Amino acid sequence: MTKGMAPKRLIFPKRRRLTDPSEFELVKKKGRLQRGKFLVLSVLEANDGISSYRAGFVTSRAVGRAVARNRVRRRVREIVRKHQNQISDGFWLVTIARAPAANASYAQLEAEWLRLAGRASILAA
Repeated sequence: MTKGMAPKRLIFPKRRRLTDPSEFELVKKKGRLQRGKFLVLSVLEANDGISSYRAGFVTSRAVGRAVARNRVRRRVREIVRKHQNQISDGFWLVTIARAPAANASYAQLEAEWLRLAGRASILAA
């Protein structure tokens, strides 16, 4: 890295996110589920020509009040952003937070997400 240049940041742009309710519904109906203590990971192999992965996040009111839900959502989004280079292309992912996720640490959430992603075979070797 040369002097004066900022390091390359990993970003998580909107085009990489699932935003439409019909997209979440499609992953829910046709995707494979991996269940854990804190998270549920639903994975669908996209056949629509999209080359990169797309991810969506769900935190229901069962997780807690708005502050707790937002904290969990930010943590999970950061985990996906941090490991985005390891995710194989062509998958749609929906990560659903369970109620115990509100009391989990970042490290616990990251370990569980990586374990579920490994079981779903979406991480590049």
